[in-house]
Amino acid sequence: MNPAIIASLFFSGNLRKYALIALCVLVFVLSMPVVAVFAMGRDVTTYLSQQPSAESAEEQGFYMGPDVPGNTYAWGNCTWWSYAMRFWADDPIPTSWGNANTWDDYARRDGYLVDHTPSIGAIFQTDGGSELGHVAYVSFVDPLSGQWTISEMNAPHINVVSTRTFAASSAASYNFIHDKIGEL
Repeated sequence: MNPAIIASLFFSGNLRKYALIALCVLVFVLSMPVVAVFAMGRDVTTYLSQQPSAESAEEQGFYMGPDVPGNTYAWGNCTWWSYAMRFWADDPIPTSWGNANTWDDYARRDGYLVDHTPSIGAIFQTDGGSELGHVAYVSFVDPLSGQWTISEMNAPHINVVSTRTFAASSAASYNFIHDKIGEL
């Protein structure tokens, strides 16, 4: 490019304007990974501030296990984990149920028993929690107190596996997807 043209652009203010725009875009693009990491929460930033290893990742709750054949649900999300848990229990469910908020509807349509009674191996389902709902795997039910425990992914953060225990009385507020009717 001709130096006279560059000089005229610079002194007219256009070049400075374009350089400033380019600089702003560059800063924005380079800051996105940092923003993404901090958006994932304290678990992720704590893990990354230490010496990352598979052991420390598992201690933080990050799932480090194998992939699940045929699992088409989004990795790291509650639907992926619930499908995986049923698959590993030799009781797979369809991969066509979509987001968690539709699982109870599709389960009924596909002939699965859906009620408000937790049992080991059932899928806990709620339309609440977010606009996409939430699902988890019922891993324990106390026969004396009726308390029940779920194993879930993506409740605190994406790809983090955690558990929660609920009072027996809270089961009425949630759906539980069991086996197909007739296969119980």
